[in-house]
Amino acid sequence: MLPETLEAWLAYVESLHPQAIAMGLERSREVAHRLNLHFQIPVITVGGTNGKGSTCAMLESILLAAGYRVGLYIKPHFLEFEERARVNGANATPRALVEQFRAIEAARTAEPTPIELTYYEFTTLAILRLFSQAQLDVVILEVGLGGRLDTVNLIDADCSVVTSIDLDHIDYLGDTREKIGFEKAGIFRPGRPAICGDPLPPDSLVAHARAIGADLWRLGHDFNFSGDKLQWNFVGRGARRQALAYPALRGANQLLNASAALAALEAMRSLLPVSQQAVRHGLLSVELAGRFQVLPGRPTIVLDVAHNPHAAAALAQNLDNMGFFPYTYALVGVMRDKDLAGVLGALGERVDHWLLTGLPSARAATAADLEAALAACCLPGAEPGRTVQSFAAPELAWGEALSRAGENDRIVVFGSFITVAAVMQARARHHH
Repeated sequence: MLPETLEAWLAYVESLHPQAIAMGLERSREVAHRLNLHFQIPVITVGGTNGKGSTCAMLESILLAAGYRVGLYIKPHFLEFEERARVNGANATPRALVEQFRAIEAARTAEPTPIELTYYEFTTLAILRLFSQAQLDVVILEVGLGGRLDTVNLIDADCSVVTSIDLDHIDYLGDTREKIGFEKAGIFRPGRPAICGDPLPPDSLVAHARAIGADLWRLGHDFNFSGDKLQWNFVGRGARRQALAYPALRGANQLLNASAALAALEAMRSLLPVSQQAVRHGLLSVELAGRFQVLPGRPTIVLDVAHNPHAAAALAQNLDNMGFFPYTYALVGVMRDKDLAGVLGALGERVDHWLLTGLPSARAATAADLEAALAACCLPGAEPGRTVQSFAAPELAWGEALSRAGENDRIVVFGSFITVAAVMQARARHHH
């Protein structure tokens, strides 16, 4: 009996493969082939260590403002799975997704020996097929992990963007920027624009782009940006966009992401022309949960999915730009394979009260792991009055933070998507 509801399908799909992550494209390529899955419209693929979600959101917002019908695949989700598949700025319906899950299952089991797909492979194929049938003008695909072996890379992108290259997921992608750069560059295609928004890309990425004959656009070489307190300017190979409003996504690194998005749009302008007004409107109205998201109300609450040192350093800079708060509470939970001391150390002195939490995942660091990392990087010579508490689950840490924080204080929730999602869920329950 096949599942009926989206929830039941997701539970079923999760049980199919023994591993959460199994690298390689052979299995999903065969299923895609059976379904004759392909796109006749422009596809933009976005990879990178940090900034890819923000870049995808800006591309979507600008293209919607320009009047195009847009599909966006973005992950993971915070509250419901449908957030991963956006059609024209709205989440896909559970019914539409269930229909695609049925099609993937039928193709997967068409031969006597079913093809084993991971949860990520199965759901990615379902969303790709949904987009291929949705009568769209353009599709934006966010890479899950790396690039070269990610299921999204089954599709030949018309334009590929790599936002930044840093150490993350080293168990899968390698332990140097050179190795990771090569994995990320796997989304580039011969003769097609390959946008790199990292100011200092590893040689491996540049070499791979050259080796395959991709049209590499580099920040500082082929495109650049400048800005003052009020507005900013973009300069590409042949286009200038001046007097732009700052993106509605807050944070110091968003101009890097916006520039990569505008370079991609310049590279695609013959297929997808976009007016200056659409760029302005798109940047002003872009929204993305959990990227330096400051919630209305008091105490001030900041949600950020920073879970590697590079992202945590950007979070620290953004916190510094916020003004004065008597006390800052940091609620953090992270996966075990991260550089824990690097992530916590980036926030260092800014935090008065640490609330460390374990997460409901076998891959998560425990609160004790975090406490050890904190002791290693930040606690020697800590100011008097600083506190560190440990919790088994983010909901418990959140309750404690709310009970302790004064209305002029701030609470920063960061780390894994799971940490931020748990707090979003707790808030949603509280408000209903």
